[in-house]
Amino acid sequence: MRLLIATDAWRPQVNGVVRSLEHMAGEAPGFGAEVTFLTPERFRSFPMPTYPEIRLALAGPGAVARILDDVAPTHVHIATEGPIGLATRAACTRQGRAFTTSYHTRFPEYVAARAAIPEAWSYAALRRFHGKARAMMVSTPSLERELAGRGFRNIMRWTRGVDTALFRPRNERILDAAAPVFLYVGRIAVEKNLEAFLQLDLPGTKVVVGDGPLRGELEGRYPEVRFLGTLAGEDLARVYASADVFVFPSLTDTFGIVLIEALASGLPVAAFPVTGPMDVIGTSGCGVLGSDLREAALEALEIPKGRCRAYGETFTWRESARQFFSNIASAHSGS
Repeated sequence: MRLLIATDAWRPQVNGVVRSLEHMAGEAPGFGAEVTFLTPERFRSFPMPTYPEIRLALAGPGAVARILDDVAPTHVHIATEGPIGLATRAACTRQGRAFTTSYHTRFPEYVAARAAIPEAWSYAALRRFHGKARAMMVSTPSLERELAGRGFRNIMRWTRGVDTALFRPRNERILDAAAPVFLYVGRIAVEKNLEAFLQLDLPGTKVVVGDGPLRGELEGRYPEVRFLGTLAGEDLARVYASADVFVFPSLTDTFGIVLIEALASGLPVAAFPVTGPMDVIGTSGCGVLGSDLREAALEALEIPKGRCRAYGETFTWRESARQFFSNIASAHSGS
């Protein structure tokens, strides 16, 4: 399998889409696949309005078609619905190439949080985008049910994994902060609903890892919160292991890789009962999901770390990759 993955999300962005795709490429040889990425690095780009950390590529179907001819992939997967995804979809359609897609981000909710555009309009556009795909991959059962109810078809499941050697419980606590430590890791943007966490009256210390357009504003409004900026690798893993509870205030994430990074690090989760946390935590007993996030965070302190670690170890990138490449092969089996 020579697989071309088209994605608007790419380094230096730090998010679940980028991490997932990088891990798929790392596991590809074990599944007889060779992966080539089509990313914004190949095109001129400009900063996304209201979110300059994300750059939008000036990609057209003609340029993408030439890349497809040069790479000659046997399979094409479109990971995002941005300019590169749109151009790749158009090029594949013109060339009669089959392709698969994945649904990572709740763009209708994200757009509605920034502009007065009805969610129904955005969902209609997404149905058109994914409608020509042989299959659309989603990360959780509840998201599959929701999107099926909105008229999406040809849905396949693709779960996520975690590096359990990196994200693990550790004896050291590197944070010089009053315990208990309540941690958030992720983008600092309006769609993450971060203030639902920051405004909680909790004992100890709140710590935020990540960056985004709202960071400066929130740092000014919540001076008691520790903002550590973007961390990765060992630095990030050591912070996870130094916390006591992972608080996930998002109402719109489709999965939340940070949830399983926290679990693998031995952290119980406090979150709202929505898609993502409900699917990841399930009946594991490794988190508290409720409409009162403060109560959930305090109750989560009582959950044994060993239980969380054991459950976190059940999520592997190997299994995620098996699903991913199996979905692509299955979707093209009727070609």
